[in-house]
Amino acid sequence: MQNSYYEPVYLISAVAEILSIHPQTLRQYEREGLIKPSRTNGRIRLYSQHDIENIKIVLKLTRELGVNLSGVEIILELKEQISSLEEELKFYKNKLKEANKFGVVPSNKALVVKKSLYDIVIFEE
Repeated sequence: MQNSYYEPVYLISAVAEILSIHPQTLRQYEREGLIKPSRTNGRIRLYSQHDIENIKIVLKLTRELGVNLSGVEIILELKEQISSLEEELKFYKNKLKEANKFGVVPSNKALVVKKSLYDIVIFEE
């Protein structure tokens, strides 16, 4: 089920055990802004499966690739931007397909959209 992936259900001690790390490491990652666990009304940290996957990425970057926490932060921000742009690209590709159904965009043309500082150009495949 998709919702259970994002549902915060794991306590910090359980996550620390699952990932074989000290709870203080998780607290440090939170202070650095690398992870954002949910909180109960009693301020208890709760993590979702999605949070655990993000922590695994942080651990891989720091332990296996030797990236410092500042670098991890930049990488995670870029990863988020890429995901957002991929979603946007998917949206405009669907718009192009839809427009082509009605003959609005000739098949030998491209759809160009002005978006912030960048132009999104989608050529028909």
